[in-house]
Amino acid sequence: MTCLRATLLATAVASFALGAAFAAMTIVDLQPYRRATTVAAPDGRIVAELIDLNPNIDDWYLLTLRIGADAAIAYHLENPRPDAQTLTLDANAPTGVRLVGREHSDDCALWDDAGGGALAQARRTGLPYAPLCDDRLYLRNPVAGRFTRLERITDFLRDHVWGGDEVVTVVRETVYRDAFAERAAPQRESAHDRPPPNAPRAAAIDPTSAGMAVDPPHLGIGVVAPSRQLELGAWYAATDAPGVFVSVIEPRAIAASILASAPHAVAALDAVEGAALDYLVALDLGQFDLGFALGTDHPRVGWSERAVPAVRDPASPGPDGIDSVAPLVVDGMVSPALVGRTVATFAGGFKREHGAFRYGPFAMQNHGTHYGFIEHGVVFSTLQPGLATLYVMRDGDVRMATWRHDDDAQLPLIRFARQNGLPLIEDDPTTHTGVPGAFVNRWGPGNWSGSEDVRLRTLRAGACLQGEGPARFLIYGFFSTATPSAMARVFQAYGCRYAMHLDMNALEHTYFALYTRTQGRFAVEHLIDGMAEVDRKGGDRLAPRFLSFPDDRDFFYLTRREASVAP
Repeated sequence: MTCLRATLLATAVASFALGAAFAAMTIVDLQPYRRATTVAAPDGRIVAELIDLNPNIDDWYLLTLRIGADAAIAYHLENPRPDAQTLTLDANAPTGVRLVGREHSDDCALWDDAGGGALAQARRTGLPYAPLCDDRLYLRNPVAGRFTRLERITDFLRDHVWGGDEVVTVVRETVYRDAFAERAAPQRESAHDRPPPNAPRAAAIDPTSAGMAVDPPHLGIGVVAPSRQLELGAWYAATDAPGVFVSVIEPRAIAASILASAPHAVAALDAVEGAALDYLVALDLGQFDLGFALGTDHPRVGWSERAVPAVRDPASPGPDGIDSVAPLVVDGMVSPALVGRTVATFAGGFKREHGAFRYGPFAMQNHGTHYGFIEHGVVFSTLQPGLATLYVMRDGDVRMATWRHDDDAQLPLIRFARQNGLPLIEDDPTTHTGVPGAFVNRWGPGNWSGSEDVRLRTLRAGACLQGEGPARFLIYGFFSTATPSAMARVFQAYGCRYAMHLDMNALEHTYFALYTRTQGRFAVEHLIDGMAEVDRKGGDRLAPRFLSFPDDRDFFYLTRREASVAP
């Protein structure tokens, strides 16, 4: 049994032995590597406890403060520079924390014996990130995330209306089916565009479609190209965004050898998805770091309604024994310490409602196999074996793989992780090439959403990894209307070693934004121009989602590495 699972089991057993219910557990109990320090004032009136939630990562801390007979108050602290400092409590400085750096340490007073001080003032600001200690520390305050109208309606139906999820499904299948399908008229170019330097591998295109180009009608990212006509499967450098590339493709243009491979695992393309235009963005992982953040409301940590009764524990409020992230705070936006270096953001995976299995082998194991996620080294939902997992190690290494029990040994050093169903493409250890996952064309066991009569074609998004060593790219794919089979074929054509599904059905769920900064001017470019509707607008000014205000949904973000930032 792995270290994490053994720890969680021991916690549960201990709780029952003390006569406590699972509901008494908090997310802190899920952190197997946490380290707590307690300091009391000389007169015993003030007692402070500081929990480093993962000392291997040193990003997040929970400070609990009890003053006199008052109830203890919890504060979620974020260390924006874990590479340069850590936090401790010291008996010689009983009214604050000590910031320990490589060469010297500084004390930061945060409270006084009357319950006031910098910490209380930071809480009163209500800011998602309230600065402390000369901006060397942040207090994360609870905030309300922004919901779009669609999000509010679907959440209301699912949370308060019996059978609400079925209503949402009907609306999705009748209103949104193919609503975002894009088509273009391919034309043969007289001369091929040269690939930009250090570009990703181009897609494998059938000879009959080689040299065909389209004018993508809704592309919102500027590219370096001689005209609006972009060759199918080729990569183009994004304007004013070094290390970012854009490509478009129609699945029917993919090489016949790829479309004919693995016929038992992948369904044949239908006429609609075959002719639909798909958009891809590649990001050079040699230049960018990847992060992940939970939204203010999603994904949740309780039971998914998809989990069948046979695998639910009636004594537990969720598959990990919790149904709330309190006392921690999730705020659905990029830390202010990273905003200046953020290059792109994109929407994450399914909500918890859809983040478990109702059918197939995964439905009957591990409490329904709820999708796991980790932020800043903190386990919010246990990573489950068999699921497609995009994760980032402490040193910034980005990995994507099907999680195995043996991978639990990596948990101490994982900074971010997001699981979202089963793989679209897996790495074949024999050929070292990407091959379609075993469940790509199996609706129920694959948990691909859609409908029971296997109407799987809709707007979808996914991600893959391409390349090895220093030449590695994270590729985001926007599929204007596609089944999982079409997604797998596209990622396979681009030579991806591994690929996974993200979210689906609406532009806000498949959102991708690129941020450029030239001559002191900040600009927001959306992969699809309609995605701008999710951002906030005030006159001629635009406040981008995830970057400038809290959002209810989880997301990924890419920041330019500090060594690469121009002076």
